[in-house]
Amino acid sequence: MKTEAELRSALLSVDKRPYPAYKSLGGSWRFSSYILTIDHVQGDPFASPSHLTAHIDLKTAGFPSEYLSNKERRTALADYLLRRFYSHLKKHSFDAKGSGKSGLLNVTRPGQEILQRTACEISEREISVRFFVGFPAAGRTILARELEKILFSTLPPCIEQAFLLRNIPGKEVEDVLFLADDQAFLRAELKKLDLVAFIGDGSVLPRESGVSDRPMKGALPFTSPESLAVSFSLPSGRKLRGMGIKRGITLIAGGGYHGKSTVLKALERGVYDHIRGDGREYVITDDTALKLRAEDGRKITDTDISIFIHNLPNKTDTSHFSTLDASGSTSQAANIAEALEAGCKLLLIDEDTSATNFMIRDKLMQKVISGDKEPITPFIERALQLYEEAGVSTVIVVGSSGAYFYPAHRIIQMDEYRPVDITESVKALIEKEADKAPSLYAPDFHMPDTERGFRFLSEKTHASSSSPKFSRGRSDNRMKLKLRGDSAFSLGDIELDLRYLEQLADSEQTAAVARILRYALENMKGSRLSRKGVIDTILKKLDKEGFSFLFEGSYTASGLAMPRKAEIFACFLRV
Repeated sequence: MKTEAELRSALLSVDKRPYPAYKSLGGSWRFSSYILTIDHVQGDPFASPSHLTAHIDLKTAGFPSEYLSNKERRTALADYLLRRFYSHLKKHSFDAKGSGKSGLLNVTRPGQEILQRTACEISEREISVRFFVGFPAAGRTILARELEKILFSTLPPCIEQAFLLRNIPGKEVEDVLFLADDQAFLRAELKKLDLVAFIGDGSVLPRESGVSDRPMKGALPFTSPESLAVSFSLPSGRKLRGMGIKRGITLIAGGGYHGKSTVLKALERGVYDHIRGDGREYVITDDTALKLRAEDGRKITDTDISIFIHNLPNKTDTSHFSTLDASGSTSQAANIAEALEAGCKLLLIDEDTSATNFMIRDKLMQKVISGDKEPITPFIERALQLYEEAGVSTVIVVGSSGAYFYPAHRIIQMDEYRPVDITESVKALIEKEADKAPSLYAPDFHMPDTERGFRFLSEKTHASSSSPKFSRGRSDNRMKLKLRGDSAFSLGDIELDLRYLEQLADSEQTAAVARILRYALENMKGSRLSRKGVIDTILKKLDKEGFSFLFEGSYTASGLAMPRKAEIFACFLRV
């Protein structure tokens, strides 16, 4: 392997030459404490910056094997090291001079969630960090001396300060690993104790603002009602008390602006682990949980919504329902059916973002519009059946209708951001008004069919001459992929907007979902697997190989984060 001295020599040899001469620097170069790989050189200083990777041997990094003893620890440590590298790198971005993006230094900036990312990965032998550098030029004339400053003066201390254990405060690393252990322990305990979620006492649930995911300063810390309190002795040695939410139907009620949706939002993001200081480190939710809402205008692909929608006037077969423009009720029905297909065991619903006619029909409406004229079976008539027949629990935020008090197993009132267990008092009240109870069970309950295949993977789907060509071997035959903001992308002729998949926490997850969809379209055409089988096959491949199989060029692997199975399903079924 070539040395850093040879890189310096090669770099200076292209000084003042036209910009394409930078491409001669591609390849791997050994520095004293890491190997630097120049994966891709940008076409000119105004193009997207160049892609580089630093490979740090684990022995050089100095991390003992117990720091990397399981997946949770490796993911948490990689996340922490990436945050350190970002903080060092951003101080020197554009120190070097030149045109366009000359001197730019950048790497993925993680949010509050701890995600498995391609930007920083820890294998059995090394730490790999992928980042971006704007190679300097004056116009399109190479400024080799400016790049020399970046590669030989700026980058080495940034990498060594971020990734070598001797330069990292030992307590910080221990805190990261102990928190990862605690969070993994709590997730395992949820299943043992028949809980679907847990919110630790002292958690700070409100966020700084609508555009900031950081904790709100001065917010009231969460404290569990005694009747719902659960206590744990954590692996870190800490004793933790908090509110446990058992399986079944749980209502979060209360007046406006008292914190109902704030709690639901925290539970929604509790499917991910959070960094220390976020306030939600000990908000742990069943990792299959799915936040559901009405999604007018979404596409639905061959989904069985017949347990909620049936007997449509136009005789549409709702056991194989497809549409390019769903209504509020059909979209919410499809979202639930797809959640069940993806293996979801907890539904999170806010009445504010739900279709009213899908959620409830009161007795007067039932008298006015007879059942044979109403194709919608409201969710209130299926909620108990979903729990009793399919083991699917629900947490619902309510503020305007008391109908859901009747099927609820527990009711939590948010009172100025304080949770109060009002289950017994409400149950006593509704016993006196039993004659006003809504219908809680609808006939003919059945689970949606989950064994059908993807129509877009059939041999006939792309038969026209204008359709995309599929090939594994040639990049010019691949479907063109373009990301559009944080939650949308185009893939060939397909346009997808995933903004209503509210548990996609990061734009890099959206990018990963897009790559997974392209892989399925290009490589699994004609598959006889069920929809679940297709996605399970891809997830097993991701777990075994990482993201590498989604790419032909390694340099493009720098911007992905692991999505959940539920969001992959939801994306596929909007095609």
